[in-house]
Amino acid sequence: MKNRLIDLNNHLFSQLERLSEENLTSDQIENEVKRTDAIVAVSEQLIRNSELSLKAATLVANHGDRFKPMLPTIFRPAETLEGKAITDGTEK
Repeated sequence: MKNRLIDLNNHLFSQLERLSEENLTSDQIENEVKRTDAIVAVSEQLIRNSELSLKAATLVANHGDRFKPMLPTIFRPAETLEGKAITDGTEK
């Protein structure tokens, strides 16, 4: 699994397919249900984190960079895009 929301979506569908297997024993079903519960719990946290990041990005988009210093855990000083350093949306 990678670290994108589409990968999470694919992982959730894979787990749904495992739960749909008709030849599972009751023990295997029980194990898959436990696994599903754990996956759902982690997925919910990942989705909440993504929602928070989106809210922060929206805040910056709507009100400019003046809020960026107050969001250090979401925005890094210099992020990279395809190996090129970018700062404030401009490649360097």
